[in-house]
Amino acid sequence: MLCKVRLVKGLCRLVRQHLVRAKTTESAMSKEQRVLRYVQQNASRGDPDSVLAAVDKFGWETEWAMNVGDVKGVILDRFVKETAPQTMLELGTYMGYSAIRVVRLLPETAKFMTVEFDPENAAIAREMITFAGLQNRIIQISSDSADVIPQLKTKYDVGTFDMVFLDHWKDAYVRDIKLLETNNLLRKGTVVVADNIIKPGAPEYADYVRTCGKYDSTFHESNYEYSNEIDGLEKSVYRG
Repeated sequence: MLCKVRLVKGLCRLVRQHLVRAKTTESAMSKEQRVLRYVQQNASRGDPDSVLAAVDKFGWETEWAMNVGDVKGVILDRFVKETAPQTMLELGTYMGYSAIRVVRLLPETAKFMTVEFDPENAAIAREMITFAGLQNRIIQISSDSADVIPQLKTKYDVGTFDMVFLDHWKDAYVRDIKLLETNNLLRKGTVVVADNIIKPGAPEYADYVRTCGKYDSTFHESNYEYSNEIDGLEKSVYRG
């Protein structure tokens, strides 16, 4: 009897130690690493829609995440389907959510490029995109967008983009859209979509595309990612 009691106590102690180690490991992980682990444990490998669903579930139920999200994502989906881009640039890969969301709607012949400044986020995105099975359809670049944009024609064999999605640092939106203009990467009809116009906000960018005379620009209200707060996307069509 005494042996059984000692055995039970020993097993309980091992379980407690395991739980403490698991909790310590999780707390040491970044949010992005926690999201990736959740996806790997709950989504189906090679299924982009299940990856998106897992990220959204994590964002709504576990911990807020800085993705375009499922609500604004529906609007982005509509823009992608309407534009049907053969060439598209994303600035701000973050964890790869929007890249996966967009590329799942594109034909295999489309060229999709995404740029991320933070190397740790870029590494998470690479794993997320690979888990979704889209690693051969997404060109990932880890660098400052201001350095990448002038090299896109020569280094990456880009003519012009049919569509651009801005979702990186909000104070870099104006700088980068001007770089895209001066490097002749936009053509007449190029659709430029910018996230987070209201929250956290990109007022200088909104003012630029609405008043510079180069774009037909409209605001599309929605919700801030994984919340009921107001945000929205700006869709700007380049006049050429």
